[in-house]
Amino acid sequence: MSDRNTKKPVVGITQGDGNGIGYEVIIKSLADARILESFTPVIYGSSKIFGFYRKKIHNLDQMDTYVIQGARDAKPRKINIVNCLPDNTFVEPGQATPESAKSAIKALECAVRDIKAGDIDVLVTAPINKRAMVNEGFGNTGHTEYLQKEFGVDDVAMFMVSDWLKIGVVTGHIPLKDVPSSITQEAILSKLRLMSSSLKRDFGVVEPKIAVLGLNPHCGDGGLLGDEEERIILPAVKAASQEGILAFGPYSPDGFFGLGQYAKFDATLAMYHDQGLAPFKALAFEDGVNFTAGLPIVRTSPDHGTAYEMAGRDEADPHSMMSSIFTAIDIFRKRAAYDALDQGKMTRQ
Repeated sequence: MSDRNTKKPVVGITQGDGNGIGYEVIIKSLADARILESFTPVIYGSSKIFGFYRKKIHNLDQMDTYVIQGARDAKPRKINIVNCLPDNTFVEPGQATPESAKSAIKALECAVRDIKAGDIDVLVTAPINKRAMVNEGFGNTGHTEYLQKEFGVDDVAMFMVSDWLKIGVVTGHIPLKDVPSSITQEAILSKLRLMSSSLKRDFGVVEPKIAVLGLNPHCGDGGLLGDEEERIILPAVKAASQEGILAFGPYSPDGFFGLGQYAKFDATLAMYHDQGLAPFKALAFEDGVNFTAGLPIVRTSPDHGTAYEMAGRDEADPHSMMSSIFTAIDIFRKRAAYDALDQGKMTRQ
């Protein structure tokens, strides 16, 4: 759904953990009224908690909020809030609590309901505390895994993106000890397919080139430090090439980032979470975005966590949240244009 009169995209934003910096970065991102000319925001959480954090932030102009039952009732040029939480919900800034975890789950469920119904166009998720949510029965290790199940897709890719750097990972939120056994040719191929398709459809790259990193130090040093590169990764790169995917590697991660080789490619596929996210956050933390490739809907998130140590102190930087919102909108529009062009080609055939 887009607002029929203005054609502005409707952006659903979940509160995340209400005891973290989620509300602060959301409020700061929407503080300038001019931003509401670009899209219609719908926040899933609590107008009460929104007001609590708004008072913690200095030098804010008047913010025009509107409480609604669901995104279908959203008003343009207003900050719409869907009250998903009980009126007696309270916050404890800086604390991981069962209540904040339950509230994060509820807000996410409400937003997913509305995007499935077509009442919002894209989903932007504020940071959560994964452990606290699992303790409250969430059943998933993060947003990515939850959304994969909710939309019934075989695979998704955690795709960290900025204007000039894009990094995907083969394995996501799993213990490091489980990484080697999870690195398979099919797993690598699946991520390469998702990334290549996303780069074309979501980012407008005509012939995307993807670098693939090794798993072991120095790519195994010819088998001395491990053989996954020769036994698994290189065959996967060759198989991808046979499918028409422009994949290259494997490359040794230290030299790859240290020498700036990433700049020669449209994206990079890392083998595990920290191998990809550590350099990404070092190089593009301020405007970095976590995008889930492979979903039928557009979902983005800031590349930072709950940052409890900053909660309620007016210290959080909103740039990653702002980038998440505008990246989601940009992907939504590029995807629609790509699909329309593709449909046009099929019709002419």
